[in-house]
Amino acid sequence: MSNQLSLGIDIGGTFTDLVLLDHSDGRAVIWKESTTPDDPARGAMTGVAGLLKKAGVAPSRIGRVVHATTLFTNALIERKGAPTGFLTTAGFADVLEIARERKYELYDLFLEMPAPLVPRPWRAEALERLAPDGSIEKPLDVPAMLGEVQSLVDQGVTSLGICFLHSYANPVHERLAAEAIAARFPQLSLSLSCDIAPEVREYPRMVTTVANAYVRPIAETYLDRMEAAMAEVGIPGRMFMMLSNGGLTHVSEAKRAPVQLLESGPAAGALAGAWFGRHAGLDRVLAFDMGGTTAKLALVDDGEPLVAWGFEAARAKRFLRGSGLPVQIATVELIEIGAGGGSIARKSELGTLHVGPESAGAQPGPVCYGRGGTEPTVTDSDLALGYLNPDFFLGGAMTIDAGAAEGALAGLAVQLGLDAARGAHGIHDVVNENMAGAARVAIAERGRVPQDYALLATGGAAPVHAWNVAGKLGIDRVVCPPGAGVGSTIGMLMAPARVDRTASYTVPLKQVDWAKIGGIFAGLEAEARAIVADTGADLSRASVRWLADMRYQGQGSEITVALPGELTEAGVLAGFEAAYKVLFGRTPPGARAQMVTLRLSLLAPMPGAGDKLLLKGAAGAEALKGRRAVHFADQGGVFDTPVYDRYALPTGSTLEGPAVFEENESTFIVGPGARISVLPEGSILAERKA
Repeated sequence: MSNQLSLGIDIGGTFTDLVLLDHSDGRAVIWKESTTPDDPARGAMTGVAGLLKKAGVAPSRIGRVVHATTLFTNALIERKGAPTGFLTTAGFADVLEIARERKYELYDLFLEMPAPLVPRPWRAEALERLAPDGSIEKPLDVPAMLGEVQSLVDQGVTSLGICFLHSYANPVHERLAAEAIAARFPQLSLSLSCDIAPEVREYPRMVTTVANAYVRPIAETYLDRMEAAMAEVGIPGRMFMMLSNGGLTHVSEAKRAPVQLLESGPAAGALAGAWFGRHAGLDRVLAFDMGGTTAKLALVDDGEPLVAWGFEAARAKRFLRGSGLPVQIATVELIEIGAGGGSIARKSELGTLHVGPESAGAQPGPVCYGRGGTEPTVTDSDLALGYLNPDFFLGGAMTIDAGAAEGALAGLAVQLGLDAARGAHGIHDVVNENMAGAARVAIAERGRVPQDYALLATGGAAPVHAWNVAGKLGIDRVVCPPGAGVGSTIGMLMAPARVDRTASYTVPLKQVDWAKIGGIFAGLEAEARAIVADTGADLSRASVRWLADMRYQGQGSEITVALPGELTEAGVLAGFEAAYKVLFGRTPPGARAQMVTLRLSLLAPMPGAGDKLLLKGAAGAEALKGRRAVHFADQGGVFDTPVYDRYALPTGSTLEGPAVFEENESTFIVGPGARISVLPEGSILAERKA
């Protein structure tokens, strides 16, 4: 390997995935380490030591580190953030509680709404008021405001979110407040809505600002610690953080706005799906990422994952839209469609089989891990069905107790009145149907049909389930890329630097000042270029996208559309109407279009981001490792199935299903009635015969 290597670290709920990539020739070395929930950095650094030893590489040869973590998301979900206060315009402190006054389950009399991150005693009000156009109606009373903040500090608040009404139109009062507060309380961490989410609608803007304040002290401490740990082991390369938007940024920007990192790991999985899809010659891909805790889906059109401008965090009901906290950030559009390998199977109150969303996590993990788990999980059922090899779990590095898993499955089967094999298959099938059902709805909501896509599986569990999930969706092509078990980490190493910036501009289309819009975009681009320049990305190859949130006047929601290169009323209207018809089939007659928000995305390739990947097994290994009994209950029962070392298969190989393809980090299962080929870049393509 060369002297400039890239190290990717993705801390997930169950495993921490690490990849060492030589970007000169694409050679990569992979390592999986169990996540240490009490101290995620500890598991990550243990993994780094193991990876460097396996690769035989000195830490001094690592030129950069790319990192993603679930730490900040978990802090929101578990309510373990910093003691956070909130300062807003007088009369609006209860917006966090009132929210949207909308029930996500209309007939639930015991509805549980997401709890605000800031309790009522820690919400303060400032005497000030701006009009919707940004003009000052009531100047900020700074002495009174400082008195309110003093009360919060006396109660133990260490981080403060500031969100005044209409500050998206004029940030003057938020800036003035921040300046005065920083001078009086220099120890207080500050997050301003005009920096974090300068958009209309006070509730999601307040939530986003508060979420940033809630995790910012944790992020600063954690990132400082990770950088120090890297330096301590002798790694000279800079650390970059994966963002939810599918791009990278430097640590200083991540500390300023850690809310941008909340979906960083899953976003990297979608990026990997797009990257592998392009290299496999597929423009339309459903990137299916299933790990130990969750399963997510991302739509990839024309080689790029769809990007949304907001998502819900910390849902009270995991799969119900509206039950979470709305966070206004740019994020790869990720659809949570189900449980993960560690999801627990139980008998429901109705006497039926229920799988997830509770997970055994990394500790104690599935029963087969032998770490104290007692309730059967999806991984335990996959093991009992012959999909997984107990002697080759993580390439043999992890001891698996198959007997304990079978015992736990048998106990659940007795409760359900089933034989053990039927119970194991039931768990596998229920989780597959749950994922397929959620995927059907999500794909239809976006105006697509599953049959137009190939399903591309990444994550430790997705290759095990992808063939059967695809069958339920009517998808004929399933792709398993090399290194699928650490797909998110590979995606991080291929990611560009990216910055997304937003400006409010609510004007009817016929009244738009196009010169003013050009000036707004120029300012956003200058800010984005300054941030990207600090990452070392190649700005000479940067791509810039101008977008706008638009709607018809009188509507309560918008859609985001790409703006044409030459800004004209006719061109923008044509793009908006085309996008509207894709989603809704028609445009309302006589309605007038309106701009609401301007958005800019800047992407630039990172030095060290590879355009190739080379993974190899042991030299001289035989492709056929043996055979074992594998259950395909939906396709005829138990089959004596060949088991292959996927890295020993030469490109161009053709096979027929059923087949099992093993690599250290995951196992790809293909059922009967499949044509299988190994593509030139190493991915395995399985196609259903007509």
